[in-house]
Amino acid sequence: MDAELIARQNELRSLLGEARVIAVVGISSRAWRPSHDVASYLQEHGYRILPVNPHETEVLGERVYPTLLDIPDDVRVDVVDVFRRAEHTPEVA
Repeated sequence: MDAELIARQNELRSLLGEARVIAVVGISSRAWRPSHDVASYLQEHGYRILPVNPHETEVLGERVYPTLLDIPDDVRVDVVDVFRRAEHTPEVA
């Protein structure tokens, strides 16, 4: 396995090992979409997900926020996972 790939995997493990709350930007209520699948996996493994999508109201039993800025200030977000096309990511960042 490539040394760079191993380093990236170790970095990801470290990041997710400390994280508890993950905002999922671009989540879909459609179970066949990758965003739904990943969020479901995270939820099943003990992470709290905060769905973010202006076109959804509830996904995986969680209230959906229209934007990251709509997540209440008293909620700590450890990681933001973005499922948007590349041209839409600058506005998220």
